[in-house]
Amino acid sequence: MNKITHTKKTNHGFTLIEVILSLGLTAMILGLLSTGVFIVAEDWNRNSDILDESLDEALAILQLDRALHGAFPHSYTNEETLGREIYFFGEEDRLSWVSTVSPQRNPGLTAWELFSVEDEGTYLNLVPAFSDNPELRIEEKEPILFLENYTVEFSYLYEELGESKLWTDEWIGREAQSLPLAVYVRFIPMDELQAEKEELEIVARIRNNEHRSIRPNDVNTGL
Repeated sequence: MNKITHTKKTNHGFTLIEVILSLGLTAMILGLLSTGVFIVAEDWNRNSDILDESLDEALAILQLDRALHGAFPHSYTNEETLGREIYFFGEEDRLSWVSTVSPQRNPGLTAWELFSVEDEGTYLNLVPAFSDNPELRIEEKEPILFLENYTVEFSYLYEELGESKLWTDEWIGREAQSLPLAVYVRFIPMDELQAEKEELEIVARIRNNEHRSIRPNDVNTGL
């Protein structure tokens, strides 16, 4: 007679301690993962902000470069002398000129003004340039911040009678009765907090620097 042996199967489940440990390990792993994702996201946002700021600066510099290349010897009548004068007022830290380039794509000429304000940045003013002197309209217009935390410096290229070319830190259109041959613009970061920022430069050649009917004076006068 065959002897039948019954084998009792025992099912082992997770104990309460094992469940608690597994839950704790899972929570720790999820915490590490979420911290890593947060750090990566913060770095991405920070880098994206820097990239956006760099692109904004590059677009602003490109627009300014085009406006300087498109500088136009805009003339108007001086109401006191009744003579024709060229509108271009250039100093070491401020420049006002008329350009064929308009950021708003407005028809006609546009008067530009660029200058720095201490502890703020470089500001820009834009007004339409009609047949008169646009200086009063520029004074009445509220300027916009062009480049934050940058100062600006200008130099102007002219040609002496001996055909040698020199740079000067001033160019007055009503005295020279023409525009300079080129304009050099240098944007300088204001403080140590901007140490990661580099200087920005523009060298813009002005092709249309002389008026068709107004003959320039001696360029050495007053420069």
